[in-house]
Amino acid sequence: MSEADRAPRGRRATVVLAVLVLAGAAVFAGLSALRPDRPGTGGPEAGFARDMSTHHAQAVRMSFTVRDRTKDEATRLLAYDIINTQSAQIGMMTAWLDEWELPKTDPAGRMRWMTGHGGHGSAATPAPAATDGAAGTAGADGAVMPGMATRTQLRELEQASGRAAEIRYLRLMITHHRAGVVMAEAVLARTDLERVRRLARSMVDGQRSEIDLMNRMLGERGAGAG
Repeated sequence: MSEADRAPRGRRATVVLAVLVLAGAAVFAGLSALRPDRPGTGGPEAGFARDMSTHHAQAVRMSFTVRDRTKDEATRLLAYDIINTQSAQIGMMTAWLDEWELPKTDPAGRMRWMTGHGGHGSAATPAPAATDGAAGTAGADGAVMPGMATRTQLRELEQASGRAAEIRYLRLMITHHRAGVVMAEAVLARTDLERVRRLARSMVDGQRSEIDLMNRMLGERGAGAG
């Protein structure tokens, strides 16, 4: 075969290769657009960020309250840790929603992401229920989500002092943390987005550890476990 015959074939091969590269890039771009890097407003990532931020905000409020109602150093240190940790996590989740250009509230209602539609992972995990009466069920006396304290319970905490305030706070926070763990485990079952999974895992580990600590603190105060 002459050089003249080989040259067009070489050029054709180069053109075909270029077309394949461009097609591959287009497919990659399309697949990238489908990855859950930017969740939808009804997805579990956005729902978790919104609902856990609301949940955390009440924990921060209760922690500020008890900090001012007792001089006990162990209780004040626990409250300080919860204030700092959960305030930082609220900031992180709010930044996600800003980055994803999603609203801070879901007009369709809280916790619907936990009912099983639109998730990436396993089947639905039921929404957490209040465990022992220490905090109300969703909608009762202002408790907007399971595990959260009611308006009455918050008022009672604000009116208590000393050991009574410590015990009220510990009981309320144990119930609060248990519901938070259920929410974090629910998003772990529904998302493949690594930064969401990383935060949720840290919440599960941290809040379980604090539940154990708070139960020990209740025992030291002559109160039953929460």
